[in-house]
Amino acid sequence: MVRWSRFNIASIVFGFAFLYLPIVLLVIYSFNESRLVTVWTGFSTKWYGTLLTNQALLDAAWVTLRVGLLSASASTVLGTLAALSLSRYPDFRGRVLFSGMIYAPLVMPEVITGLSMLLLFVAIGIDRGFWTVTLAHTTFTMCFVAVVVQSRLQSFDRSIEEAAMDLGATPVATFFQVTLPIILPAVLSGWVLAFTLSLDDLVIASFTSGPGATTLPMRIYSQVRLGVTPEINAICTILIGVVACGTLIAALATRRRELQRQKDERAAFAESMVRTVDPPPAAAGG
Repeated sequence: MVRWSRFNIASIVFGFAFLYLPIVLLVIYSFNESRLVTVWTGFSTKWYGTLLTNQALLDAAWVTLRVGLLSASASTVLGTLAALSLSRYPDFRGRVLFSGMIYAPLVMPEVITGLSMLLLFVAIGIDRGFWTVTLAHTTFTMCFVAVVVQSRLQSFDRSIEEAAMDLGATPVATFFQVTLPIILPAVLSGWVLAFTLSLDDLVIASFTSGPGATTLPMRIYSQVRLGVTPEINAICTILIGVVACGTLIAALATRRRELQRQKDERAAFAESMVRTVDPPPAAAGG
C-alpha cells in the first residue's frame, strides 16, 4: 500500500501547479474584458470575435495546420517504415549508421537541425516557403514516430504473421491485414505526437520559412516581443482546446481498439478451449 506523506502530496501539487497553472491563467485571461492582459475587469468573449478579423493570425494558423497535417502524415509513413526495417532486419549492412541517422534529431539541438536544413535548401537552390517548412518538420518528427512504433514492434508476436503467410497471404497483404491493425494504436500515437511537435515548433520553422509561410508560433513570438495582446490569449486557448480534443479522441480510439482486441483474443481462446474439450466426432468409416 502506498503511504502518502505531506511531502509527497505537496510535491505533486506544486509540480502540477508549476506545469498547468500558467496554462489555466492564459485560458482565463482570454475571457478578460480589459485589453490589459494582467488586469481582470470582467468576463467577455469579445476578443474571440476580434480574432476573426485579425487576418495575420488566421493566415498563420492556417499555415501551421497544413504544415502539421502534411508533416505528421509523411513522418508517420516514413517513421513506421524505418521502425519496421530496424525491427525486422536487425543484421543488415549499415544498420548502425541508419539507426544513428534516424535517431539523431532526438538528441540534436533544434537550432542545429534548423541551421543545417537552411544550408541544405540554400545549397540546392530551393526557395524557402511552405514546402521547406513541411520537409523540415517531417525530418524532425519522423524519429519520434520511429521510436514509438519500434517499441510496439519489440513485443509483437511474429507467429501471427507467419500463420498468415502460411495460409497464402503475401508479405504486403500480411502487413496491411495483420501487422498494421495490431500496431495501429502505436502508429496513431506517433501521428498525434508528430502533429503536436509540428504545431509547437518555432526554431526550425524560423530557419526554413520564407515569405507567405509564417507559422503561428513565429507570428505569436514576433507579437509577444511588443506585448501580449488578448487576441494571442484567445488563439492560444483555441489551440490548446484543439490539441486536447485531438489527444482525447486518439486516446479513446486507442482504448476502444485495445478493448476490442482483448475481447477477440478471449473469444478465440474460449473457442479453442471448447474445441479441445469437445473434439468433433470422427467421420464414420465406409
